[in-house]
Amino acid sequence: MGTCMCMVVFFIFMLFLGALCEVAATQNNVVGFDFPSFTLDNNNITLLGDSFLWSNGVVRLTNVASTSSTGAVIYAYPIPLFHPPTATFASFSTTFTFSINNLNPASSGDGLAFFLSPNTTSTNLSLSAPLGLPSSFVAVEFDTHLDPRFGDPNENHVGFDVDSMKSLKTGDPILHGIDLKSGNTIIAWIDYDAGRTSLAVFLSYSLPKPVDPVLSVKFNLSQHLRNPVYIGFSASTQGITEIHQIQSWTFHSACAPARTRLHPHNVSVMGTVPISGSGSGSGSGSGGSASVSSPSTNSTSKKHGKRVGVGVVVAGSVSFFVVFSVLGYVFVRRSRGGREEKFENGFVACPRAFDYKELKSATREFHPSRIVGHGSFGTVYKAFFISSGTIAAVKRSRHSHEGKTEFQAELSIIAGLRHKNLVQLQGWCVEKGELLLVYEFMPNGSLDKMLYKEPEVGRLLSWSHRVNIAVGLASVLVYLHQECERRVVHRDIKTGNILLDGNMNPRLGDFGLAKLMDHDKSPVSTLTAGTMGYLAPEYLQYGKATDKSDVFSYGVVVLEVACGRRPIEREGSKMVNLIEWVWGLHSEGKVIEAADKRLNGEFEEEEMRILLLLGLSCANPDTAGRPSMRRVLQILNHEAPPLTVPKVKPTLTFSSALPLTIEDIVSDTEEVFSTSRSVCEINFD
Repeated sequence: MGTCMCMVVFFIFMLFLGALCEVAATQNNVVGFDFPSFTLDNNNITLLGDSFLWSNGVVRLTNVASTSSTGAVIYAYPIPLFHPPTATFASFSTTFTFSINNLNPASSGDGLAFFLSPNTTSTNLSLSAPLGLPSSFVAVEFDTHLDPRFGDPNENHVGFDVDSMKSLKTGDPILHGIDLKSGNTIIAWIDYDAGRTSLAVFLSYSLPKPVDPVLSVKFNLSQHLRNPVYIGFSASTQGITEIHQIQSWTFHSACAPARTRLHPHNVSVMGTVPISGSGSGSGSGSGGSASVSSPSTNSTSKKHGKRVGVGVVVAGSVSFFVVFSVLGYVFVRRSRGGREEKFENGFVACPRAFDYKELKSATREFHPSRIVGHGSFGTVYKAFFISSGTIAAVKRSRHSHEGKTEFQAELSIIAGLRHKNLVQLQGWCVEKGELLLVYEFMPNGSLDKMLYKEPEVGRLLSWSHRVNIAVGLASVLVYLHQECERRVVHRDIKTGNILLDGNMNPRLGDFGLAKLMDHDKSPVSTLTAGTMGYLAPEYLQYGKATDKSDVFSYGVVVLEVACGRRPIEREGSKMVNLIEWVWGLHSEGKVIEAADKRLNGEFEEEEMRILLLLGLSCANPDTAGRPSMRRVLQILNHEAPPLTVPKVKPTLTFSSALPLTIEDIVSDTEEVFSTSRSVCEINFD
């Protein structure tokens, strides 16, 4: 008992010291901001040169032109990182997502750079140097041009520059699997440790942050950046049509010195407002936020310093009693049954229970600008966790009984699944009447957006990526249907629920409509749900969901991937069904003509033929004619011969003599859909 009391006293004492340290730490200011996207209402950024706001909150630093293009985006307020009275310099970290897309692979522009510039006038911030950098700078360049003048090692490197384009040190991202000119969204982390005077650059196509940096360099920034600095990004093309985009940006300086009130840089066409002492940096709906401490003058800081000792003692005493109160509150809460988040089922399998305030802050209070999609479960938000510099996707329920049911279904299913082609669940939260799931963020979004995006917005999904998507999706469906402890029928397989990571690998998500099945029981679902165009005929007619229903939906997705067409499209005054259209070409011996014309023939013809016929096999109206997902995977891996597809599409005729009542259709009994009972007739014309 005495030992326990000592431990408690020691714990409280440590918390007390932590509180004192925290009070002392508040004498230093911290600058931080978060731009999950950029909007016209944002008052905290300045656009320079050719840079402009593109769709979906993206900043394009250069335009598509035959002449040279140079542009930059900067944070509109100078940031003091050096504190002269104490000769201390702030550590900082920044995380951003970017892409470099070259419309002509035979050539390349300069690339882009993240920079810090001590210049404080618009004339000195003119974009004159290569990469659009100002006259004085410290920069990390993401260089896509081999220029012998600067001793570049190749046309795909990361460099650390100080007032010169000749890098002090370079790193090779290819060794880390990163191609700067791939057009893929790349996540960059730049960390500067002031104590060790070291800067490190990390690159990845997806989270989490890599362990090994692409570039690490020793350099004392305090010798170069003594004035408040502007930070931002710049890029140039030198007559090449290379597109440079910044999609999101966060910045945080730890233990930064007191900030002085300086006039913001005012060369932007966008409005700027001074940051208030309260630390608010943007209005609602700005797409970003900033926080800084209030400014101080030398005289007030001296007077304030004399009162620090008294303040610390008073604050420490208050903190001591606060700690006791918090400990008592936590003890009572735990003794009464634990956290509010516990549902009646219990979620012990989940990796983490998130705090509601944390998710609310990360999504900017679930602001519409953070919405990245909608699923059967509800709305999906992009979440930025500034403290860790990570990004996640948060799915929010529809605040209904059905929403709660689907939430529990998705959580209970996905928490127990492990496959490389599944979206990884990071945690959950049930507070304030909210039902929230936290997933890893997929930087390339959903397959439908990537497959049908306009060519000028980004690069076309290549043939190799399309084949990889078909294989990856087949692999995860084999896992769900045959390798899980309990079978899972997804029931909503479509391109909108297939997400792409940084390497264009498919990840299946949205399990709100999924059903768990025992392997020795008939998998029956009597609730017709899903998306038109992807629903199997028998499921649409009778509400019978089986693994073969998923196979049908997979077949539709495969045809979309191969043809670049949606399941149902309008052509003039009529609607065209993708399956009917491809099968019609197959019956004429011209199935290869269904290939996506945007590929310009850049595909293996035999592979395309196999994929198209495989899609038709899976989308066969006759459930008996559909292969299992294991057979599909074997065909894709060339471990089994392709299936024979009839020249004429089988027609499905539902028997009117079938003695099924409405009560039978919605019944939960297994006998209604027993395999020994015929529910339809397959006719071949």
